[in-house]
Amino acid sequence: MRTRTPVPFKNRLISAVVAGLLPVCASAGKDDNTLVVAFEKPLTTVDRLYSIQREGLILSRLTDDGLFYVNPDSLEFEPLAAESYEWVDETTLDVTIRDDVHFHDGSKLTADDVVYTFEWVLDEESDTSRGPVIQSWLESVEKTGPRTVRFNLHLPYPMALRDMAISIPVRKEGTYEGADGMDNAAEDRPLNGIGPYRIKEFSAGREIVIERFEDYYQASPKANPAIETMVFRVIPDQGTQQAELLSGGIDMMMGVPPDVADNISHLPGVERKEGNDIRIGYITLDAAGYSDPDSPFTNLKVRRAINHAINREEITRYLVRGSAEVVPYACHPRQFGCDADGPVYPYNPEKAKQLLEEAGYPNGFSFKLWAYREKIIAEAVVSDLKAIGLDVDLRFVKLNVFAKVRNDKDMEAFFASYGSGGTADASASTGVHFAAGSARNYTDDKELAETVLAAERTIDRRQRERLYREALDRIAEQAYWVPMFSYSQNYLLSPGLEFPVPKDGVPRFWQASWSDQ
Repeated sequence: MRTRTPVPFKNRLISAVVAGLLPVCASAGKDDNTLVVAFEKPLTTVDRLYSIQREGLILSRLTDDGLFYVNPDSLEFEPLAAESYEWVDETTLDVTIRDDVHFHDGSKLTADDVVYTFEWVLDEESDTSRGPVIQSWLESVEKTGPRTVRFNLHLPYPMALRDMAISIPVRKEGTYEGADGMDNAAEDRPLNGIGPYRIKEFSAGREIVIERFEDYYQASPKANPAIETMVFRVIPDQGTQQAELLSGGIDMMMGVPPDVADNISHLPGVERKEGNDIRIGYITLDAAGYSDPDSPFTNLKVRRAINHAINREEITRYLVRGSAEVVPYACHPRQFGCDADGPVYPYNPEKAKQLLEEAGYPNGFSFKLWAYREKIIAEAVVSDLKAIGLDVDLRFVKLNVFAKVRNDKDMEAFFASYGSGGTADASASTGVHFAAGSARNYTDDKELAETVLAAERTIDRRQRERLYREALDRIAEQAYWVPMFSYSQNYLLSPGLEFPVPKDGVPRFWQASWSDQ
């Protein structure tokens, strides 16, 4: 397959219009030490306990702290509001909290607040977004001293620190008192966090304004952020975002498609940065025959043929671009445990045709390939598959339709992506897609599911590495997936904005600053 990078007419037109109408612009907020960022999707709440959106995660890392956080350099989980921690045994975790942490209302963080937070999440009536996940591994939490808390787990769970870092911001005792339904919902309470910024204004679906919290604790790696005020404006249309960036209405666009970034970054008054993302693209094949017991994808040689047929290198180089890389296994190479010895399948259409003939399909067969994003990539995949004699019908649908059909196990093959919540651990990708009972698991491989489960139920790092290697080797040998590529993130900035590009695709805006030039 020979591919090229297209420039959609709509994007060329937008670029031409804004370039013709707008002069070189001043930044939206450099003069008054303000950073204005475009959010593509609106937030209905600023409370991370009630939001699973990426935008909510970005905001919560500014307004909230958990007991732990993700180190932006190593992507390891380290103490944050916690001063230290100790695994007493595989199911008992002791945590000591810092003595210099204050909520935005000025009150001091205590062990009682930590116990209250986790007991609220454990309460099924609280209906928090990640409650079921936390309840699956956490049995109880208890105060053991003025600054110490003990977490009692149902079972060994190595991702406990991850869940505490990403999903559970600490709340002041009594925060949700009186919450009793839609008229008095918990997620509507004013946010009283412990992060380096506090909420100044929140207009649901329109704008969020946060300001630097001057009493933030100095021991934190987030301490002393340079920018005083940040504004997150909801602008769903990327063409409007482009015009706002060029006119000085915003200082940053995130998640910019490569073709748009190519066009706009050449205009005066715009800087482009590229970074990595934990997100990967992949194709799942219905090896179990859920959609059709007689599906050709139940045949191993057919699945291997599909792997050989797709030119992942050219798709990655010419369509995904940036820092994207071909991924050989069912995880992101930067994730812990993503190391395997199983087979890889180089692009070889002749080998693919040979395998189809050996499988009993010398003239190919017909099937539907489902997708909901990156249509141009899905079309490239279809082109490669047609080149080996397959009759492929691309079913490109909205995400809600895609999710329903996938969850009903009614797809023979689908192209999708997964971001692992920015988690640099194979459990967040391999575990999610191949665990027993997962709607994403199209293998019916009980042995594989048991291996994945075993890896999720030990805190021994060497044992986890061994188990994930075994699982990934099995996935590759059986060609359950076509691992495609990692993603690259494009950012467009106003000149003078210093912004360290994240390694996991999740911006950390407390690291941003305006240059003196």
